[in-house]
Amino acid sequence: MKKIHSGLLVLAGALLSLCAPVATAQGSASAQDRAGAAVKKVNGDFIRANAAQKKTPDWPSYGLDYAETRFSKLDQVNAGNVKQLGLVWSYNLESTRGVEATPLVVDGIMYVTASWSVVHAVDTRTGQRLWTFDPQVDKSKGFRGCCDVVNRGVALYEGKVYVGAYDGRLIALDAATGQKVWEKNTIEGQKGSYTITGAPRVFKGKVIIGNGGAEYGVRGYVTAYDAATGEQKWRWFTVPGDPSKPFEDESMARAAKTWDPSGKYWEAGGGGTAWDTFAFDPELNLMYVGTGNGSPWARSKRSPGGGDNLYLGSVVALNPDTGKYVWHYQETPGDNWDYTSTQPMILANIQIGGKPRKVILHAPKNGFFFVIDRTNGKFISARNFVEVNWATGYDTNGRPIEIAAARQNEKPGDSIPGPFGAHNWHPMSFNPQTGLAYVPAQHVPLNLMDDKDWKFDQNVPGRPHGAMGWNTAMFANAEPPKSKPFGRLVAWDPVAQKEAWGVDYASPWNGGTLTTAGNLVFQGTADGRLLAYNAKTGEKLWETPTGTGVVAAPSTYMVDGKQYVSVAVGWGGVYGLAQRATERQGPGTVYTFAVGGTAKMPEFVQYRMSKLVEGVKYDPAKVQAGTMLYVSNCVFCHGVPGVDRGGNIPNLGYMDAAYIENLDKFVLKGPAMARGMPDFTGKLSGDDIESIKAFIQGTADAIRPK
Repeated sequence: MKKIHSGLLVLAGALLSLCAPVATAQGSASAQDRAGAAVKKVNGDFIRANAAQKKTPDWPSYGLDYAETRFSKLDQVNAGNVKQLGLVWSYNLESTRGVEATPLVVDGIMYVTASWSVVHAVDTRTGQRLWTFDPQVDKSKGFRGCCDVVNRGVALYEGKVYVGAYDGRLIALDAATGQKVWEKNTIEGQKGSYTITGAPRVFKGKVIIGNGGAEYGVRGYVTAYDAATGEQKWRWFTVPGDPSKPFEDESMARAAKTWDPSGKYWEAGGGGTAWDTFAFDPELNLMYVGTGNGSPWARSKRSPGGGDNLYLGSVVALNPDTGKYVWHYQETPGDNWDYTSTQPMILANIQIGGKPRKVILHAPKNGFFFVIDRTNGKFISARNFVEVNWATGYDTNGRPIEIAAARQNEKPGDSIPGPFGAHNWHPMSFNPQTGLAYVPAQHVPLNLMDDKDWKFDQNVPGRPHGAMGWNTAMFANAEPPKSKPFGRLVAWDPVAQKEAWGVDYASPWNGGTLTTAGNLVFQGTADGRLLAYNAKTGEKLWETPTGTGVVAAPSTYMVDGKQYVSVAVGWGGVYGLAQRATERQGPGTVYTFAVGGTAKMPEFVQYRMSKLVEGVKYDPAKVQAGTMLYVSNCVFCHGVPGVDRGGNIPNLGYMDAAYIENLDKFVLKGPAMARGMPDFTGKLSGDDIESIKAFIQGTADAIRPK
């Protein structure tokens, strides 16, 4: 128990909910008309035409284009004048949780999302709100997602704005008014805690969306809906279901041969959730999906006999018309470390061995940068872009050369990268002029150990977030990790498979990247800055404060002959729930910059954190039981009392004593439910709450400077 308790004192965690509602406001009729007219012309031809122009004036899709390059051909802002960038306007998203959205802009109308899946339409000429749409997600259910109540943005198509609500609904809105056109429940009929946090895409008139939830015990799938009517057109599951029932298609029958049925993997869903990345090649008529981790994490529990467990940790090509499987490449066979392949992929045409190749560039959680032939899924190359300790490389067949000890989870061991990933959802970008990809790289220390007694959905004190529905079959940080955290921007040459240049940061969990024809790379940081670098050399050319940490990626666009750069800021995501790298905080905010901008930054508020809690009466004999209860109920949201500093959720070790003394009034149908606090009625007894109080105050007393 002492080892588990000491390990907790270094645990960096994740989850839950706290957010203020966003009020609805209407813009002027003329601005609404412009908004409706702008999005009416957005279709597949428009997105392709925008990408093909000499300059790319609009940002009509999540990754700018179907290839998700995040490379803008605009060069009015460039390495020579970027120092003259100044704020033009800022816009309050009225949110207190993580903001992960890329702003989409067409004809000067911006569509961006805040936490809790709230959509904002903004006139970029004035920075004024046109409308907002709040899907009214039940905030008391925020715990049903692993990684904050975030949303990565919307899709635009033929007069409609599409957003995936956190609770699993896919919603189509009228682009001019924000009024709901249709709504579909994407998780109806499925078992388990599913969410949507990713941005939809529209390929060939179909809205594509995946779901999150693999930590909770679900089966992953991708669904396509008719963009006009919302009618479901097809669904492809990422992992096989119960083998006693007919398989949906041949791809599932093939996948089932790579799972051990003695583990009854279908009871915990199997995982493989496709919660983030999609790309599309119109010429090949292929769409590409990145799939997630196993459910549970421990392969020894979900598939005791081993096996690759298709299609976990894979890039899969589907026919966008039918949803039929075409090919796959598995980056992490038999995933055992939460090594998702859901991180953003990029389609590129590059020269390899003197020959042009159509490739996918991908830097998933497992720490290797992959180059894959996108016509057939054949492996070309892979090289680690950060330190790794689970494999020495990949063989010529594209199989990882695993280090055997990496799968020996009987004792705690540092997994490098850890489950936070060497690269998480934060978008990377690719500049064809420099030939470099710009990757937000990182490491968050975490060690893992198999939970030999795990059973699905069994809530036992001491199992990480088990009371909230987590089913990883692993203990986290039963001993303090030995590895060190870092955050880094890596400029990677995918042909040479080596780093061209890099920049070290103060913390992990830095924002996504944008690169431009102006020889620039933009990135926000965990310590509250937006920076511009020379894309060729990595020289820092410009920076501005943002008040709070940045996790989203910027976008850039042209309005009335002038280039603008916008970024949506709001600290959060799984790491940002309990950790931070700034002393300031503020509401979610969109900042928009242009050369010569002179607007004033909004006021940045100092993070309010009182001294270590003291004076709460407790029974020392209850501390051990409180430790286990805190692990299974609280730690991934609030962090370790007094050790972690709090992120967008406060650390309980720094709360006023009155809160801890009256903890029952907050955890049992408390006032914070309206901001995302779960109701623990029926889950925690009065004695349990007293034990948790003992752990909080006991930990604060133990670490207090003598």
